[in-house]
Amino acid sequence: MFLRQLLLAVIGVSAGLIVSAGVFTVLISVGLIPRFAGKMHVANKVFVLEEAVIFGTLTGSFFSVYSEWAKIGDFVRLHEIFGPAATEGAWNLIGTLIQIVFGLFAGIFVGCLALAIAEMLNTIPVFARRIGFRHGLGVAILAVALGKLAGSLIYFTQHFF
Repeated sequence: MFLRQLLLAVIGVSAGLIVSAGVFTVLISVGLIPRFAGKMHVANKVFVLEEAVIFGTLTGSFFSVYSEWAKIGDFVRLHEIFGPAATEGAWNLIGTLIQIVFGLFAGIFVGCLALAIAEMLNTIPVFARRIGFRHGLGVAILAVALGKLAGSLIYFTQHFF
């Protein structure tokens, strides 16, 4: 039983590391953080922005895994921080403001990421022309599609999930 739990922990941590490496690879490859630094005219603080992204990702991951630590509202309501009568209303107002600010920043980030990825897609045809990949592009796309189809069929018919 212990070995099974240990194996599941190793697999979970490994999968988490792979996913986070993929997310940060996308952010680095589209150059989102340096672009933000350039637009804000703080190019000398690129490392601070990158550390903020990493800290935000780690914080979000921590609170999604250990959700009992993220229940600030329960603590405020239980201890009546703002007084017995005003705690519920004050916390609802504060929670709404936090959601508005988070939604605004998350929307800005997702919009910039989508635009950066769309801009990066324009480089694929340029790269294909530069390396002389003129013939067989349709075959390469078909091979990728058939590979994904074969992988999906094996995944769902053999019940690997």
